[in-house]
Amino acid sequence: MCPGVVAFAGSGPGDPDLLTLKVLKALRTADVILYDRLVSAEIMALAHDGAILEDVGKEGFGPSMAQEEICARLVHHAKRGRSVLRLKSGDPTIFGRLDEELSACEAADVDTQILPGITAASAAVAAIGQSLTQRGRNSSVRFLTGHDMKGFADHDWAQLARPGEVAAVYMGKKSARFVQGRMLMHGADPATPVTVVENASRDSQRVLATTLDRLPADLAAAAFDGPALTFLGLAPRAAAATAARTDIQMELA
Repeated sequence: MCPGVVAFAGSGPGDPDLLTLKVLKALRTADVILYDRLVSAEIMALAHDGAILEDVGKEGFGPSMAQEEICARLVHHAKRGRSVLRLKSGDPTIFGRLDEELSACEAADVDTQILPGITAASAAVAAIGQSLTQRGRNSSVRFLTGHDMKGFADHDWAQLARPGEVAAVYMGKKSARFVQGRMLMHGADPATPVTVVENASRDSQRVLATTLDRLPADLAAAAFDGPALTFLGLAPRAAAATAARTDIQMELA
C-alpha cells in the first residue's frame, strides 16, 4: 500500500478463505487499519504485527463511534504519510457509508482506492444452496436495509409483495415485524418463503427457514444474536432446509 493513501476494503462475510488477494495484501502491509465491528477476529489476525489497529465499529441501535470521528481519523493518519486500510465487513460499497468517508478524504486531498469484497447476500445465498436470480422466477434482486438514519426503512412494498420477487434485507432482525406488516399490507402471500442466515460463512452459521406470516415469531424463538441476512422470497434447497430445521430445533429443545 502507498503512504498517504486510504484503501476502503471489504473483508467479506467473515471466513478468511473468502478474502480477496488484494485485501489480504493490504492487511499485511497497511500501517493503520480502521476496522468495523463485524470484521472477524480470524481476519484481523492476518494484519502484520506493526500495524496500528483502531476499532471504529458501529452497532445498529447500539454504541457507535461518530461518523465524523471516523472520517477525521482516516484523514489524520493519511496526512502523516501512513498507508491506511479502512476495513469494512462484506463489500464496502453496500450499506457501508462509503460515500461519506470518500468525500472526507477528497475534501482533504487524500488519495483513495476501493477494494471490493464478497457481500453477505452472496455468502448467505450460497449457504442455502440457492441463486439470487433464476430464469422464470426473477430477473432482478433487491438489496435492502432494514433501517436507516430515520428508523425502519421504507421501500417499494407493492413491488416487493409481488409473487416471484426476491430481496436480500441487511440489518433486518429488529425490523422483521415492520417488514412483515408492510408486505402483508401490500398483498403479499402469507406463505411467502423467508430465510434468515446468521453469521454467513462462519463456523457459527445458522439458518432459519420460515414464511412471512411466521417470521417475527420464529426469529424470536431462534434468538439470533449475530449479524443476519434475511431473504424475502427464497427458501433453502430441500437438503439445506432439512439441516436448518434440525439445527434450530436442537437448539430450542
